[in-house]
Amino acid sequence: MKENRTLMQYFEWYLRPENKLWQKVIANANYLEAIGITDVWLPPAYKAAGGNQDAGYAAYDLYDLGEFNQKGSIETKYGTKDEYLQAINELHRNNIEVYADIVLNHKIGADEPETVYASEEENKNRNIDTSLPKKITAWTKYNFTSRNNKYSDFKWNYKHFNGTDWDESGRKNGIFRFSGKHWDQNVDKENGNYDYLMGADVDFNNPEVVEELKNWGKWYLEFTGVDNFRLDAVKHIKSDFMADWIRSMKEVKDIKCVGEYWNRDLETLKNYIERTNSTIPLFDVPLHYNLYEASNASGNYDMARIFDKTLVKHRPQLAVTFVDNHDTEPGQALFSWVQEWFKPLAYALILLRKDGLPCVFYGDYYGIPSQNIKPMEEKLEDLIKVRKYFAYGEQIDYLDDCNIIAWVRTGDKEHQDSGLITIMSDGPGGGKTINVGANLANTVFYDYTGNVKENVYVDNEGNGIFYCNGGSVSVWVKKGNIYS
Repeated sequence: MKENRTLMQYFEWYLRPENKLWQKVIANANYLEAIGITDVWLPPAYKAAGGNQDAGYAAYDLYDLGEFNQKGSIETKYGTKDEYLQAINELHRNNIEVYADIVLNHKIGADEPETVYASEEENKNRNIDTSLPKKITAWTKYNFTSRNNKYSDFKWNYKHFNGTDWDESGRKNGIFRFSGKHWDQNVDKENGNYDYLMGADVDFNNPEVVEELKNWGKWYLEFTGVDNFRLDAVKHIKSDFMADWIRSMKEVKDIKCVGEYWNRDLETLKNYIERTNSTIPLFDVPLHYNLYEASNASGNYDMARIFDKTLVKHRPQLAVTFVDNHDTEPGQALFSWVQEWFKPLAYALILLRKDGLPCVFYGDYYGIPSQNIKPMEEKLEDLIKVRKYFAYGEQIDYLDDCNIIAWVRTGDKEHQDSGLITIMSDGPGGGKTINVGANLANTVFYDYTGNVKENVYVDNEGNGIFYCNGGSVSVWVKKGNIYS
């Protein structure tokens, strides 16, 4: 029996080393499978510049999964190599696929500096030089002496990068493009050219780099046994490299990839999908911002337009839907936190509809203690279970009101007692007369969330009046179903 897939991002930015994330994954894998999680996205597992204090995106040594004494620790922020491998195995034992977070765009934390000629760039338009080529001292040599050539003897130097953001000799921040190098063209057009993001920017035109990253990717798939990749910062990486790299990975196994292209413009995302030959589903950033704005509109958002200009509406098979993530948390650069009152509505919008792969955020589920954000474990568990058991069949939309919207999933024969009606309001409560279709006709429904206590009776023609409270969501399923 085919079950709906649900992805969970199993980390948040402010986790501490003492939280022992890999150990938590091992302990909770069985529970995650039981509630309906089918895929787990784990954070970057390799040694980053900040050692065991680093979330992992300041990539240092991609081959050190918590095995070597580098950057002040053997373990990463999340644990040791052996714990990571055990966590993957435990998820697999519970029929959960693993997405590994991959950071290819940049490296940070070099072992030695080098003298390089470079031109300084204008920050808001990287197509304009603000200086003639001059000598700078750039941190670009990566020797990995503690690893001592285990897994790979590749050493990085300035020839493998396009530029950097720090001149050690001048003690100056800036954007420095190395002489003889150019920023890649098939990248996001923000700041004129958004090839450069941070650290030492990897040169994907260098054949040695391309070969090494392909070798590493194949090694990683075989060594760890992960199933899929979450690709970080793809807007900064030339799209043809990314498409070619994925093709190479598929020679090892039939992986799935999801890309983080942080841009709320739908046409930009669609263009990237086309340039990569539709091989990379993307996180639906436009939908996230719609949810964020709705949560801050005090009931004045037009809910009938909640899916306007979103990836899930226009490219449903290539959309990974989400409410929040580690980048949108309070205190982060992309802070755009969906307000707590709206979170149940937002999660219903991604979990209970037929399109997109929904991603549940660890910080919503377990809370973020450092930011005084409370866990939503019980509410989200209910919605994930509803997706697992009931969210099947055709979808009939009632997105016809500025406040109260609804949809029907008509159920199917494969999933006993499946089918549901979701109704929500960002303003006053109320009801809608809804036809649920022949499959759900002549049925008594109850609100699985418990927000509305009364039952709803649907007549022989499939008509019933379904309700929700103000600023709330209700999910109506068959009374007396086998999962009650």
